[in-house]
Amino acid sequence: MNGQNRSDIYPGLEVDIILKKDQRSGNRTRGIVKDLLTSSAYHSRGIKVRLEDGQVGRVAEIIEEN
Repeated sequence: MNGQNRSDIYPGLEVDIILKKDQRSGNRTRGIVKDLLTSSAYHSRGIKVRLEDGQVGRVAEIIEEN
């Protein structure tokens, strides 16, 4: 599942994000969502989140739903 809809993403969810520095390469970073930073319901490049380890990026893929 992609990370474009805010309603699909919530704290505690495991996701792959693309960090700002990795936008060109497309490298993904896996982690657990701590905060949702995008306030709109939809974003074409992915909802921006903060992971529990403090990294910030846009959700590329939702790994597992609880």
